[in-house]
Amino acid sequence: MRKSARISALAAVGVLALSSLTACANDAASSTSADAGNKGDGKGTKVKIMVGGLDKVIYLPAMLTQRLGYFDAEGLDVELLSEPAGVQAETALVSGQVQGAVGFYDHTLDLQTKQKYVESVVQFSQAPGEVEIVSNKAAGDITSPKDFKGKKLGVTGLGSSTDFLTKYLAVKNGVKVSDFAPVAVGAGPTFIAALQKGAIDGGMTTDPTVATILDKKAGKVLLDMRTPEGSQKALGGPYPSSSLYMQTDWVNSHKDTVQKLANAFVKTLNWMSTHSASEIAAKMPADYSQGNKALYAQAVKSTLPMFTKDGVMPANGPETVEKVLKAFNPNIKNAKVDLSRTFTTEFVEKAKG
Repeated sequence: MRKSARISALAAVGVLALSSLTACANDAASSTSADAGNKGDGKGTKVKIMVGGLDKVIYLPAMLTQRLGYFDAEGLDVELLSEPAGVQAETALVSGQVQGAVGFYDHTLDLQTKQKYVESVVQFSQAPGEVEIVSNKAAGDITSPKDFKGKKLGVTGLGSSTDFLTKYLAVKNGVKVSDFAPVAVGAGPTFIAALQKGAIDGGMTTDPTVATILDKKAGKVLLDMRTPEGSQKALGGPYPSSSLYMQTDWVNSHKDTVQKLANAFVKTLNWMSTHSASEIAAKMPADYSQGNKALYAQAVKSTLPMFTKDGVMPANGPETVEKVLKAFNPNIKNAKVDLSRTFTTEFVEKAKG
């Protein structure tokens, strides 16, 4: 039942590093080539899902569901693909390359203003899971978003959710979007390198990048939105972010498959709520820890509070996201968004029951 409560080009080295990271994530995922929605080879219904960074902790439920065997248990043959930014996952979805995307819920509102209807079918989170980091060199000059003017701020990609949130924090604190420079630096090694070399003064990123920066003492936390409390303080309410979203027409014509996906993801979210960060980290591909298991487990622990336990959209979450986007996005500011068409709880409610 539907409820109406309704992120510059990189230097060549950076691109190569990011491509390498993405390739590692893709290698960790299963690979199939058959058309989604068809039965084949006795492996079950095939579905392709593009993730805006498989190794990001905010999107951890995608790989964890596969590692726990929950896709297989539902008779699904899921291929997980990876792009460095959520906006690229969105592009893959609307172009029909994949049937689902794991990325931020806010893309559903942005796309609706372009007459493209997609909806969150499983809501992984109730907070952004994002952290605004500043370099040690710039820490004295940037003590709040009020100081963003004239600064170069890293985002995963232009038009991505980190881009959206950075712009909102600026506008909310009296800084025009035109007063600072967003720089697309991806995540992981490329973000860290940009911070260390001074290509950016600060930026928005997630774990495990945050944990690595703090471990290297390469930067400091300006704003922490990995918890509901942090989201409330920075954004004024719950901020549903990472989710499984799909094109509405595809959902309506493949309800059995969508239900199986919801069943699998809800099982994972529930499993996460009853296991420790170390136990969760131990289930993930070995290369995700980049040789430091303790640091990776800490990254998971820091981000765990953002996740829902049942995949249900948090009350008033869509309204908070709309408020944030309307503050800086002229397309949404001047449009009437039907929030009831940006998410559905039909499948997660059945999965819970």
